[in-house]
Amino acid sequence: MCLCLAVLWASGLALAGERDDVSMKRRQQGILTGMPFMANLASRTFVDDLGRKLYLAKPPVRIVSLAPSMTEILYSLGLDEEIVGVTEFCDYPPQALAKPKVGYSNPNVESIVALKPDLILAPSAFLRADTLAKLEQLKIATFVLDAKTIEDIPSHVQTIGRMLDRAQAAGRVATEMRQQVAVIRAAVQALPRPRVLYVLNSQPLITVGPGSFIHQMIELAGGVNVAGRAQTPYPRLSMEEVLKEDPELLLFPVGTAESISESEQQQWRRWTTLSAVKHQRFHQVPADLLNRPGPRITQGLEVLARSIHPEAFSRQQRP
Repeated sequence: MCLCLAVLWASGLALAGERDDVSMKRRQQGILTGMPFMANLASRTFVDDLGRKLYLAKPPVRIVSLAPSMTEILYSLGLDEEIVGVTEFCDYPPQALAKPKVGYSNPNVESIVALKPDLILAPSAFLRADTLAKLEQLKIATFVLDAKTIEDIPSHVQTIGRMLDRAQAAGRVATEMRQQVAVIRAAVQALPRPRVLYVLNSQPLITVGPGSFIHQMIELAGGVNVAGRAQTPYPRLSMEEVLKEDPELLLFPVGTAESISESEQQQWRRWTTLSAVKHQRFHQVPADLLNRPGPRITQGLEVLARSIHPEAFSRQQRP
């Protein structure tokens, strides 16, 4: 699967007159060829997280978002009118619910084309290779982002801000995010680090491990992930392993798209030797705040930190 391709816009096989017409049309759209001899015509060059180059002459004005996190970034930058399509899971802010839907992990390419976007923002995690190939074939500029760390998120905000002529607003959002992370990190830095189990699913038992976004968030929030030595981002654990690691805190994601039911949470109480059960340390955490690498991720980090270290925030107003 070869994804690291430059975004190519020019047709080298066209006749000279046709090539001039196509070039002029694309300049008007603000999307220029990724070919080296055209690079000097573009005022700005951007490289996505797959290493693909995109040259822009002016900010795109019709944008399709293929991830809730990117939709939230766009809204945080005041780009409501520029958003012409979103996924079926884009529900924040509430205005996103009124936008045309194009699917999610397998978006409807025909619906996307009908919206006439001049830019698509897409996540690498759920963007299929055949979908990306179709978009490239149709010459629709697609910029792929893949946040692997907390710091990647404000960096992505700033990149999108530069692309869409919202650099100043993006700078404010990114600065605020970094400040919030620093405050949370400082609040828990000197405290003991309790053992934490994040329950994605109980039967079979699936949790988060190194390489997953939430694993890093648990560590930043002052906890120790009991699956921290796992070899995969989303490992399966046996109850024997859990009993051996003896988590002091159980975290259950809840939300509309992903949620551990109350009855499933209660089933954990039968494991009476676990420290988390003995001390009744069960906490529900909002899945949307933790799973979406967008501006609200710092709220999710604070929820985790308050769950793991309530003593660090006892004098502060709770959200």
